[in-house]
Amino acid sequence: MFSSSTVTTLLRQCTISWSNTIVPVRSKNYLNRPRLRNPVWFVKKTRTLHNEQFTADNTAFLNEVKRETILAASQRSQTTLLKLAHGEQNGHLVQWSPGLKRTGVIAKKIGQYPLWTKDGQKIRTTLLQIIDNEVVKYIPPEEYRPAQEPRQSRNWRKPYGCLLVGAEHGDPSLFTKEYAGLFQDSGVLPKKHLCRFIISPEAQLPTGTALTVSHFRVGDYVDVRGQTVDRGFQGVIKRHGFKGMPKSHGVTKTHRRPGNIGAGGNKARVWPGTRLPGHMGNRWRVLRGLRILRINPQYNVMWVMGSNIAGNTNGIVYIYDTILPLRQHGSKGGPAGPPPFPTALEPLPANSGDVWLEDLHDFRKLSITYSAGSE
Repeated sequence: MFSSSTVTTLLRQCTISWSNTIVPVRSKNYLNRPRLRNPVWFVKKTRTLHNEQFTADNTAFLNEVKRETILAASQRSQTTLLKLAHGEQNGHLVQWSPGLKRTGVIAKKIGQYPLWTKDGQKIRTTLLQIIDNEVVKYIPPEEYRPAQEPRQSRNWRKPYGCLLVGAEHGDPSLFTKEYAGLFQDSGVLPKKHLCRFIISPEAQLPTGTALTVSHFRVGDYVDVRGQTVDRGFQGVIKRHGFKGMPKSHGVTKTHRRPGNIGAGGNKARVWPGTRLPGHMGNRWRVLRGLRILRINPQYNVMWVMGSNIAGNTNGIVYIYDTILPLRQHGSKGGPAGPPPFPTALEPLPANSGDVWLEDLHDFRKLSITYSAGSE
């Protein structure tokens, strides 16, 4: 038989060895820190501006050349889309099937607006505008080697390629030579925003192809990724929603403090993941399964269900086909019919008017009618 002192010593050694091998973490299993700067492999976008001392006539001439160049680029993108529709590029188009991954689009969050169903229920929506999206480059699976490998393992049976998409025309004179060189071989004007989309090889698009709001349809479910508003250093009440200490009855200078944050004894430390004051916002967040309720082809605007999409007004967000199994195309709860694949080859005309979901009340139609015999 062991004595009481021997048992106590063994239990203490087991406790010490357990604490050295297993690190308990509260809530999340990682520390989510904001990214304050771009990775080192990103080229510098804007250059240092100097006073070129142009005259008024020279400035007007340069602005006219810029407008003509942007107009020619937009016409060229429409021509590329027509060639793709007629099969003059990429050969025969592949029909969509479950498991194929399409490209996403880059949009701008322009505000919020309420919509109503036919039975009077109010729905809060967010307006997202797809601004001058064009394909810049396609990288096949055998050549795509990202600077940082994703967390999930690479699928060698069905490898994915990478499609580089740019959005919003920019002034070429404001960009650096290295950044403008990314668009040299594509024939696309330098864009303000770039994004890489992981797609199936069957969904590749030629460079210069325009991506409009017709890439999605009313009733589709999408995932929207955005960067939250940067709030800076905040306390626990605003950052985590703590209640705070009582306002009176002996409380002094601790009204907005977090209180006790640790335990005593052998584990006298602060656990990683404890909710404390710190930097709030500037994190990437994804909302999944948001339904498209309304589309405006003239201005490339879509009304997406929900009012909590991350980002400031006029901030950039990325829109993808949803990955939720019960909301994808071809699933029981998803939209009927296949999506436009690889994109909408015949976009909706600009003068066709808005496209509404059937369950919504269209404000262009009358809601109350009176007959001649009614009192």
